[in-house]
Amino acid sequence: MPASNRSQAFHDRGQGVLAGGVSSNFRYGGYGDSPIPLYYERGEGSRLWDVDGNSAIDYAMANGPTILGHAPPTVLEAVKETLSMGQLFAGQTELELQLAERIVELVPCAELVRFASSGTEAIQAALRLVRAATGRKKIIKFEGHYHGWLDNVFVSVNPPLDQAGPVESPKTVPHTPGQAEGAFEDIIVLPWNDLDLFASVLDERGDEIAGVIMEPINCNTGSILPRPGYLEGVRALTEKHGVVLIFDEVVTGFRVGLGGAQGMFGVTPDLAIFAKALAAGFPLAALVGRRDLMERFKTEGVMHGGTYNAGVMVMAAGLATLEALSANHGEVYETMARLGERLMQGLRDLAKDRNIPFLVQGIGPVFHPAFTDAREICDYRAFAAADAERRLRFCAALHNHGVRITARGTWLLSTAHTDADVDETLVAAAKAFDEMP
Repeated sequence: MPASNRSQAFHDRGQGVLAGGVSSNFRYGGYGDSPIPLYYERGEGSRLWDVDGNSAIDYAMANGPTILGHAPPTVLEAVKETLSMGQLFAGQTELELQLAERIVELVPCAELVRFASSGTEAIQAALRLVRAATGRKKIIKFEGHYHGWLDNVFVSVNPPLDQAGPVESPKTVPHTPGQAEGAFEDIIVLPWNDLDLFASVLDERGDEIAGVIMEPINCNTGSILPRPGYLEGVRALTEKHGVVLIFDEVVTGFRVGLGGAQGMFGVTPDLAIFAKALAAGFPLAALVGRRDLMERFKTEGVMHGGTYNAGVMVMAAGLATLEALSANHGEVYETMARLGERLMQGLRDLAKDRNIPFLVQGIGPVFHPAFTDAREICDYRAFAAADAERRLRFCAALHNHGVRITARGTWLLSTAHTDADVDETLVAAAKAFDEMP
C-alpha cells in the first residue's frame, strides 16, 4: 500500500484540535489497509497528490464539485480578478445578476433564482417555501435519497434493512444520535421507482402533502436511474394533487448536462436545488423554480437568509464554470459521457473475465459499481442487498494502485479526465480485481 506516514502524523496532530480529527463526518475513513483519513497537498486536473507524495487519478472529485478538474485555470483567473473588489457587501453585485440570468437560460424550471452556500441549506429553503405555498405540512422523501444532514430530512438514507419496515410502508429511520424526533414527524418515506405505490399514497393523503423531494438520479445510492415513465408519472400525479415537486439536483445539476437531469429526462419540476458542480469547487448553491413559488420569499416574507450568499468570488467562479461547461454547445459533456462509458464497459469486461458478479449502473459522468448477481438495481433495498464489504475492499485495492473513488463507491468524471487516464485506470482495476478474494 502507498506510504502514509505524514498523513498519520497530521491525523495524530489533528486529534488535539479537530473534533474527530476532521471537519466532516464523511471524511473519517481512509483507504487501503490504513483507517486514517488522508491529507492532500495539491490537485491538478484529474490527479491528486497526498502529503506523502502518492499520486492518484481522482474520480471522487471532492464528491462532485470539481467538475472541471482540480485548480481549473479559467475559474481561478476569474476569481483572482475579483479579489481586489472586496468579498462581501451585504448587498448585490452585477456578477450575481449575470449568474442568475445564465442559470435561467439553461435550466428548464428556473424562472427565478436564490443563491446559498450549500445544498443542505438550499434544500431547507425549498421545504419551507412549499409548506408556505400549500398550507400543508407533509413532505414525501424516498429511501436511499440524501438531502443534507439536518434533522428533518436526514432519515432513511441508508437504513439497516431489519429496521426499515415493510417495503410498501417504510419506517422513517433517523440517521444520527441527537436527532430531534419531532423534526421529522412530517416526513413520509416511500420506496423510489414504485409509481403505483406513490399514486396510492397521493390518492389517500394528497391533501396533507406539501411537496415531494427526490434525486432525479439516485446518485447517493448506487447511481440508480428512474424507470421509464417514473418521473413523468410523478410529475403528473403531483400536478393532479397540487403537490410541489422538488428535484434535488445537488449532484446531477450541471454534471449530467447543462439543464441538469430535468433537461436530460424532459421532466420539469416546480423547484430544484443545484450545488456541487455549479462553481467548480467554490461553495455555491442555488434554489431555482417557478416564479409564483419563488416570489413568496418577498411577497409573503418566507424567510431565507445567509451572510455568505452570493459572495463576489463564488459568483465569479459560478459564471466561469458555466461558461466552460457551455462552450461549443456543451461538447465537454459528450467527452465525459464517452470516457465514462469506456470505464463502465471496461470494468464490466474485467469482472466478467474473472467470473466476478458485478453490475455497473449510471451514466458516463456519474456511475456506481455493485458486487451482485442482480441484473439491475432499481431502489435502495436492492442496492443494500449487494455485497458492500466487497465493494469497500475493491475501493481500497483501487486506491493502492493509484485510483481514488468515493468511499461509497461512486465514480465522478471531470472535463480534465482523458483517454490515458481511462487506460491507466483499467490497468489498476485489473490488478484490484485480481487481488479480490
